[in-house]
Amino acid sequence: MWSKVLDRLSEYSNPVPRYTPPRCLLERQSMGGCDACFVACPHAAVQRGPLGASVSIDPDLCTGCGLCVQACPSGALEYDLGGPLQSLHDAREDGAATLTCSQSGAGGPALPCLGRVTPAVMAAAGAWNLPLTLIHGDCAGCALGSFLVPQRLERVIDAAQALRAATGRPAQVTLRAAAQGDQARAQQVTRRGAFGRVFRAGRQELAGLLPERPLPFVDWSVPAERTPQEWRWRKRALTPAPPPEAPVYWPAPVVDDKCMDCPVCTNVCPTEAITRLHTEEGDMHLILDLNACTGCMACTESCPPRAMHPQAEWLPAAFDAPVLLKVKPR
Repeated sequence: MWSKVLDRLSEYSNPVPRYTPPRCLLERQSMGGCDACFVACPHAAVQRGPLGASVSIDPDLCTGCGLCVQACPSGALEYDLGGPLQSLHDAREDGAATLTCSQSGAGGPALPCLGRVTPAVMAAAGAWNLPLTLIHGDCAGCALGSFLVPQRLERVIDAAQALRAATGRPAQVTLRAAAQGDQARAQQVTRRGAFGRVFRAGRQELAGLLPERPLPFVDWSVPAERTPQEWRWRKRALTPAPPPEAPVYWPAPVVDDKCMDCPVCTNVCPTEAITRLHTEEGDMHLILDLNACTGCMACTESCPPRAMHPQAEWLPAAFDAPVLLKVKPR
């Protein structure tokens, strides 16, 4: 009986990441394009194609390691963050949390690969003042992930800490390999408890594997859905609220006087965070929604007169209203 239950539940595990074409820099025809996901994939599962099908994932080759999602600068590739975030939230009562690699042999809440961990997850742990330990296995010999996973995680930690700096409370993250005795941390699940989780969540964490679901398609007609969940959670994780004078690390563009009122920056923006507004007087206002900007810098790379430049830090007030980047009189 239990083997059938496990087989059924496995249908919900390890989906390929959701791909949202309007967020892809290749689809946006950004200058220089982008090959971040293609380069990051250790299994040749990411395939590039013509405009309209710029990126595809071969489900037979994809292991669900998440390294392509980590590398994507615009949120075009995503996994559901609900599982790891809920696990951290639930761990607050224990005073500490762990996320482990499914191949590590360590017990506790597990992801297929720690390549799934993103800056938003680490920043959320910091927002909840929750020490987080990440336990990986033998990455050098792993067929699911890559020997580069620990190195990539160090970069993710750096990104999360840069974001958390404005709050004055850094994330408490420890990254280590599995050690002898970690198996004792495995969750013990009774039949009644397991079925309870199934009915509450529609799926559950048997053997510690965190539940996940394939993400639905993005409804591009809803502006809020254009912003990837990763960046929505990064913004929510700015807790406690930074002081008004504390700069927040959130790379986004600024514009100088060389702007010639062309539409390139708005065309290449993968979340439509940049918009052009022409007033009744005939002036052009170039506006940035900082909350929606992923910092991909497709706009700065594509700007014909090189009028756009990256700015790494912004005061908290810039998140409260649209930022007027440039006024171009008629």
